[in-house]
Amino acid sequence: MQKQLDAQYYTLLQELQAIDFVLVELTLYLDTHPLDSAAIQQFNQCSVHRQEIAKRYEAEYGPLLQFGHSFSRDPWDWVEAPWPWQV
Repeated sequence: MQKQLDAQYYTLLQELQAIDFVLVELTLYLDTHPLDSAAIQQFNQCSVHRQEIAKRYEAEYGPLLQFGHSFSRDPWDWVEAPWPWQV
């Protein structure tokens, strides 16, 4: 049985996708501009922001990452969350 997903699920997922995009772009920029202190500061701020969003998401909807990068609730709930292609 698939979980009922509310509007906050989609909002948090969209926020995660947006901040992940920013982090990828900043990573690529910093690969070619490693001394840009402002970009490094922005990357670090975005990293903290991503952790905050992920923490809110995982508290409500379950783990985002496998292999020990995210804690699991009890009972094991990986099978109940929708797969990325289901949303």
